[in-house]
Amino acid sequence: MALPSLATAQKPVHLMTDLIEHTDRVFIGGRPSTLTLGEVGSAIEPWQVAEVRTPRPRLTWAYSSPEPGACVVACEVTVGTSPDLGGRQPGVVWTSGRRAGRGAWAMDYGGPDLKPSTTYYWRVRTWDSNGREATSAVKAFRTAASLDGQPSRYPLTLTDEEPAAVRSITPGMLMADFADDAFGQLSLTVTARAEGDTLTIHLGEQQLEGRVNRKPEGSQRYARYVLPLLRGTHTYRVKLRKDRRNTTPRRNESRVDPILMPAYIGEVFPFRYCEVEGIGGDVEVKALVRHVASYPFDAFASSFESSDSVLNRVWQLCKHTVRATSFCGTYVDGDRERIPYEADAIINQLSHYAVDREYSIARHSVRHLIYNPTWPTEWILQSVIMAWNDYMYTGDSRLLASAYTDLQAKTLLALREGNGLISTRTGKATREVYESIHFKGERIKDIVDWPQTGAAGVEKEDGGEADGFVFTDYNAVVNAYHYEALVLMAKIAGVLGKDSDARSYEAEAERVAGAFSALLRDKADGLFRDGVGTDHKSLHSNMFALDFGLVADGDRKGVVDFIKSRRMGCSVYGAQFLLDALYDAGEAGYALSLLTSTARRSWYNMLRIGSTITTEAWDNVYKPNQDWNHPWGAAPANVIVRKLMGVEPLEPGFGRFRIKPQPASLKSASITVPTIRGDVAVAFENEPGSSFSLHVGVPANTTAEVWVPRLGKRPTVDGRAVRARRSGEFWVVELSPGSHDIGVSAN
Repeated sequence: MALPSLATAQKPVHLMTDLIEHTDRVFIGGRPSTLTLGEVGSAIEPWQVAEVRTPRPRLTWAYSSPEPGACVVACEVTVGTSPDLGGRQPGVVWTSGRRAGRGAWAMDYGGPDLKPSTTYYWRVRTWDSNGREATSAVKAFRTAASLDGQPSRYPLTLTDEEPAAVRSITPGMLMADFADDAFGQLSLTVTARAEGDTLTIHLGEQQLEGRVNRKPEGSQRYARYVLPLLRGTHTYRVKLRKDRRNTTPRRNESRVDPILMPAYIGEVFPFRYCEVEGIGGDVEVKALVRHVASYPFDAFASSFESSDSVLNRVWQLCKHTVRATSFCGTYVDGDRERIPYEADAIINQLSHYAVDREYSIARHSVRHLIYNPTWPTEWILQSVIMAWNDYMYTGDSRLLASAYTDLQAKTLLALREGNGLISTRTGKATREVYESIHFKGERIKDIVDWPQTGAAGVEKEDGGEADGFVFTDYNAVVNAYHYEALVLMAKIAGVLGKDSDARSYEAEAERVAGAFSALLRDKADGLFRDGVGTDHKSLHSNMFALDFGLVADGDRKGVVDFIKSRRMGCSVYGAQFLLDALYDAGEAGYALSLLTSTARRSWYNMLRIGSTITTEAWDNVYKPNQDWNHPWGAAPANVIVRKLMGVEPLEPGFGRFRIKPQPASLKSASITVPTIRGDVAVAFENEPGSSFSLHVGVPANTTAEVWVPRLGKRPTVDGRAVRARRSGEFWVVELSPGSHDIGVSAN
């Protein structure tokens, strides 16, 4: 297996302004252009750039690769209105001066407020522990006309793709396959030798017996267009019709608006297949091009390969999903509604972090949802989790600070009753509470999982995706989320220096944990009931309790055994939390079996039925109106990174992070994980119970806490035996920047 490698340079690279790397690129109609920021004033075409929307942006950078034994100890940032930033140039507006410390990867701009609609330039100079100096290339950015403090975002892009295969179906008809489903538009170059000819075009996500499926099930897409032809050779653009369902404002329970496509892109439609009929004689199709809309995406930022072919295909499915479903520039639920939902966004956020060094769309989406929440109780609580994720992956606390009061309300402490639990059904969910959380709909309701009704089948016992959950006034899943929100709110308060608030939220979390155990735990078996007043115990009540740390050590085995007995008894959304809970409980073997399953309730089944984007449900049988473009099904992208390969931040911004592979029976795997500090490389060779070898690449100015199976007396690092800490079934060692090889053996 080829191991990811890191070179030995220390030059600052990947300069980001407000979490945007390519601030210097100018787009025209969604396509990168030759224009520079200095030339936009002379452009006659409408142009787009990733504008910086704050007068005091945060500036970050990574390092091309670390040198063993060296670390960056100081940095200096210079900002100006000219690319000439040397010495005392008149265009320099701020120089930080040399600053020492571990923060030599980020700095908040500290000069006079930046002006609107102005192009600025900046660079960073660094010094390492060996006394060497390095200077970055100069990076340009442009401020917005209104510096309102909103998260900066890229414009959407269009990428032209030709079909992967084209074949003749019958005389006069061709079928084009673009290999993957994507949101896009279609253009055709056609030669017609006479006036009055027409072509009929069929676009769709599904094929049926080698043709575009004209009557797909559920919300899978199909559309038909008639194209009148001009005499001669011309390139035509298919004008896509709007769908009222996903373009009409406030047409949903939450009374929120769908995300509309910007005018410079135009309407898009999800399709993989294109059929053209009417060819022949005087009509010839010269070219077919699909114009794919997406948020800017670096397909080479991440990679994963393993000894399991199913796992590899699942990874590619989920990675493609992240790019394909970014077409709105905000995380949305899919094409049917095009509405941001917290449950989709929390999975999309973690999976996007896993596959690309991109943080701006997630931050924008989190902020959007804070002020435009949807109706499920648990999903409102997820805003606190997403805000914390943003901080851990970016190291930037500005979102926490700006939304602090709103996040406090999102803990739903206002719904607390005297028994220590919260409820939406006891009269406390008032309009005043709704206003505090910015909810515009009629009422919030507990959801647990979705859909709540539907087919059962041989792979689960109950209809719907909630494992027969019994709803009561006080529900286990809602209160598990409430507990997690309080735990994280205490941490958020601590980050912002609000120590009194932090202590208060810690106490509230402890109170919820006590009430949760006292009122919902069955003393006979240690399992958790669905709610107060029912004896029913579902997968969800127990997996969320396990995932959020509400299961006592003595109950853990019983809870895990129960969870495993319920199999994949949750939706593709619930699978995120099921897999997290299993890996955190050390059940890597069972978790791997779910990731690589080929049953109907599996990610492989999404591929088998013909989708190339994760689906809304495991199969049409479980949700007849499901769509084939739902990012909440993409949990494996982040689970493979965070749990199977074990790469997770321990400190905000990956200053300190963990590498804890849990391969179970997986023989080998390698991955490159992009982080805000640089790439993390991990590769292993595994002989379960016998030997385990691990290669890691640790970015500059970071520390990796590396976990390997506890085989033999102690591990070796770079060929030498080292002292290691024991933690359960693992050895734990700390590694400095650079490439390292770790080995353990039972012999």
